[in-house]
Amino acid sequence: MQKYPMTINGAKLLQEELDRLKSTERNAVIQAIAEARSHGDLSENAEYDAAKNKQAFIEGRIAEIESKLSYAQIIDPSTLENCGRIIFGAVVQLLDLESEAEVSYQIVGDDEADIKAAKISVNSPVAKSLIGKEIGSVVEVKVPSGRKEYEVLGFSL
Repeated sequence: MQKYPMTINGAKLLQEELDRLKSTERNAVIQAIAEARSHGDLSENAEYDAAKNKQAFIEGRIAEIESKLSYAQIIDPSTLENCGRIIFGAVVQLLDLESEAEVSYQIVGDDEADIKAAKISVNSPVAKSLIGKEIGSVVEVKVPSGRKEYEVLGFSL
């Protein structure tokens, strides 16, 4: 089976969501189903249908998270030898050579990626082009809007 890279924080967040779904959300939806049943005829009961749909979503999400955690390869970047090269988990400072703007991204697992939080998936074009590069390297990345060039200004683990 294929393992999926994930940071320690990413695994922690998934485990917290799993715990919340199992302990709080699951119980709340069971109570909502019981209450909707008490209203009588289930064939025309919108509350019952909504509660059953929510239950299906919660159970599906629980199964999905359990699967992701079972196949996760949890990586602590601080324990990896990087030999001065960018690796998974690194926070990379870049200079966009076209706009002269400085940007910073952390390379994380697919489930942790959040561009608003400056976290990019290890499988994204930008991350793939950065892995293994050194400070001072210029990388060319194919993005939806064309091609971009970045200079690696620095990185930290």
